[in-house]
Amino acid sequence: MVTVEKKPKRSVDTLLAEARADIQRHTPADALDYQQQGALLIDIRPIAQRAEHGVIHQALCIERNVLEWRLDPQCEHRLPGIGSYERRVIILCQQGYASSFAAASLRLLGYENVADVVGGFDAWRSAGLPVYALCAA
Repeated sequence: MVTVEKKPKRSVDTLLAEARADIQRHTPADALDYQQQGALLIDIRPIAQRAEHGVIHQALCIERNVLEWRLDPQCEHRLPGIGSYERRVIILCQQGYASSFAAASLRLLGYENVADVVGGFDAWRSAGLPVYALCAA
């Protein structure tokens, strides 16, 4: 029989603060600058949100539920050409909450230079940065 250690109960706000303490956070304008310098900007929003709100040019869309498998350089399900743990990776979600948890998860995976976008896609659009309609397949 496996004994499971009881963990203290914490709020989601506490977990979010802990996640953000271990990652970098960028404004949308800084994220765009880093993307233009070669950083990997990853949009983790589900297809329904991307269809409704739009997408960012050259952002790699990897839905949250498979992010770690696609980015783990040691995983057989990784995306080819993603690079290594040293690559600058910036995560973006709709409002900047799920991206903080995702970025913290990548830090646990071993990524050294991972961040998320403060305010997410909504802040990106509000800053007047380029947004495109999702093309129908």
